[in-house]
Amino acid sequence: MNATIDTAVIVVFSLFIMLVGFSFSRTGRNLKSFFAAGEAVPWFIGGLSLFMSFFSAGTFVAWGSIAYQYGWVAITIQWTMCIGALVTGLYLAPRWKATGNLTAAEFIRERLGERVQKAYIYIFMLVSLLIKGSVLYSVARLVSASLGLPLMPSTVALGIFMIAYTAVGGLWAVMVTDILQFVVLTAAVLIIIPLAFDAAGGVQHFLHFSPEGFFSVVNGEYTWGFILAFALYHVFYIGGNWTFVQRYTSVDTPKSASKVAYLFAALYIISPVLWMLPPMLYKGINPGLHGLETENAYLMICKHVLPAGLMGLILTGMYFSTSASANTALNVVSAVFTNDIYKGSINPGASDKTLMRVARVSSWFFGLGMIAIALIVPYIGGIVEFTLSIGAITGGPLLAPPIWALFSRRLTGKATLYITMVSLLVNLVFKMVLPLTAGVKLDRAGEMLLGVGLPFVLLALYEWYQRSRGAVSDEYVRLQRHRAQRKAAIQEASTEESIEIQKQNQFGLKVIAFSLAFIALLLYGLCFFSQKSTTVVAAIATTVLIVSIIPLRAARKTKITAKPEPVESI
Repeated sequence: MNATIDTAVIVVFSLFIMLVGFSFSRTGRNLKSFFAAGEAVPWFIGGLSLFMSFFSAGTFVAWGSIAYQYGWVAITIQWTMCIGALVTGLYLAPRWKATGNLTAAEFIRERLGERVQKAYIYIFMLVSLLIKGSVLYSVARLVSASLGLPLMPSTVALGIFMIAYTAVGGLWAVMVTDILQFVVLTAAVLIIIPLAFDAAGGVQHFLHFSPEGFFSVVNGEYTWGFILAFALYHVFYIGGNWTFVQRYTSVDTPKSASKVAYLFAALYIISPVLWMLPPMLYKGINPGLHGLETENAYLMICKHVLPAGLMGLILTGMYFSTSASANTALNVVSAVFTNDIYKGSINPGASDKTLMRVARVSSWFFGLGMIAIALIVPYIGGIVEFTLSIGAITGGPLLAPPIWALFSRRLTGKATLYITMVSLLVNLVFKMVLPLTAGVKLDRAGEMLLGVGLPFVLLALYEWYQRSRGAVSDEYVRLQRHRAQRKAAIQEASTEESIEIQKQNQFGLKVIAFSLAFIALLLYGLCFFSQKSTTVVAAIATTVLIVSIIPLRAARKTKITAKPEPVESI
């Protein structure tokens, strides 16, 4: 009976999300509206979408495992993401918006040259497909194991559903569903926490009987060195990852881009505490988990305390938080292919209608590639760890040079390729070759410091050398000329286009309001099955219903004017 109710919750919410995505099928008029939402997304929606795009079911599996084993340090690790977002908000997000580029790949082409752009594009697309394919497999396994469903059909069904509303609705569909996923996930976690405290014997029992060092800021192999390196890594990752850059370029001004990153930072102060409390509490309920079993700590506490229906809610939250991350990557990979490969190299004179068709077809193509990778995971084994290693190897070398180029007048495309390739090669040797051939293996802190520190040092040395020569790169001079010509040639958006963009944004706010009200009704329905937690579920449902008024009022206050707001530039 419980599995039937949980499955029903997942199916109902999934169908609703699909309909929400399809509701944006007519709003994508051109690449700017489809991939950047007309560059007029409200900053708070962009911030929430960035937040949801950042994590997946792996957050609960990986960090939940650390929280169960080591305690509070799992929260400390995630607070490094807050530091990365603050630095991004201060320096990087406004710079990305001020470039005037639609994608990070477009900026790389204009600033560092087409050869660098193509090398980065192919590596980025490959890495994205591998990582998101393995993430899809992990969440499919989670859902299939919890509900007793076959793994392969679950993987295909979840993957196709994930692609559908991204391919149809574009960035607005992704962002609106991100908001809904944020609400569902937050509601589910807030329901779990009081139930978990009750099962663990209360706050005093939890504090008194936890293992020694369980509430230490650092613990085990997660030392201050690792925390420092992880914080530095997240400055590059949050500030330079192509999927996150899209959130900074889709708002109206550089100031709004900073607010997107600041909201992300604020949410990452609070949310890790809420997420990690359940597996920490489960340590007192069942302290006997060892090895890979600890990765199931979050799922076990959910099964232990949640009544019928609410388990479906938490699985829905975990799945859609994963799909938010995958959909963001899918949208950006499709944007890069359409804008920077198809339009940039294959068919420069393509019409908006042709580009929109290519955008939607490429979303399906890359999405099916993710599903294919997810399906072969069980047969080749270890791909999750492998793809995470690929991310660690490629993160610094791929993200640091474009961020450096935002500020540097001296970095050249040729130097960028050399620094990227040398850093990739050294990281590969230390990560994969030396452990197998010489038994030399860096600890977590050393691995992280090498990954982000080496390209940073090489970039700094090159900058110092070029500055001592008084050199300015030809690419930088060419970029300044190009921007001057673009500024002189730029035409104000047509009245019709301006009005359509504003209507699109107004429609998005109304859909958010309606969707939040639907979630509240779904939670009210679960009150009939929630037993002892009825009061908590009803309170959260009421809160969600009240919150739905905010985007509704914002939509009503939105004025449709003929003239678009000016965008700052550098």
